[in-house]
Amino acid sequence: MGKVKKVFACSNCGVTSPKWEGKCHSCGEWNTYVEEVLHKPAAGTERQSWRDDSGPRVVRIQDVKEVGNVRLVLPDSEFNRVLGGGLVSGSIILIGGQPGIGKSTLLLQVALQSGRTVLYVSGEESEEQIKMRASRISQADSGCYLLTETQMPAILSQAKKLGPDLGCRFNSNPFSSVSGLASRKCLPGAGMRR
Repeated sequence: MGKVKKVFACSNCGVTSPKWEGKCHSCGEWNTYVEEVLHKPAAGTERQSWRDDSGPRVVRIQDVKEVGNVRLVLPDSEFNRVLGGGLVSGSIILIGGQPGIGKSTLLLQVALQSGRTVLYVSGEESEEQIKMRASRISQADSGCYLLTETQMPAILSQAKKLGPDLGCRFNSNPFSSVSGLASRKCLPGAGMRR
């Protein structure tokens, strides 16, 4: 069994500290430190792990079987072009940009016009705010479902119940609600999460 160590990580810039601080000494933001538990492997396990054959294996590229290029073509031709011809099943797409340039609006428009069952999850806006934007951009009856939540276990539970074809998640700090990832540096505003 390895050692357990607690650190505090700034959810804004990723810097860590051995104790909680009100103001981040790196970025200057207030109340952004979150506690993380780090598990240090037991002595000797790291050195031996490379000898273990149970990990990933090397495969020659010619031996990889192609499963087909099935893409979900979306109503927005320019968005399809940027995605290389549409959405690939099982893919995760991060949309990033400055605040206010239309990331949420673009993806809500895609969700409303896709003709698919879509779970649209927002950690920033209320259902009412999303509905007002949806009314401005589309009058179509769609299979778009809203969830205002920031905790990943709750989001996954609801996604499992609904079984959507597509999912969108928005949050200014995409790793803040996933345990153990708050200190990972990321681009602010990244999103099929925002």
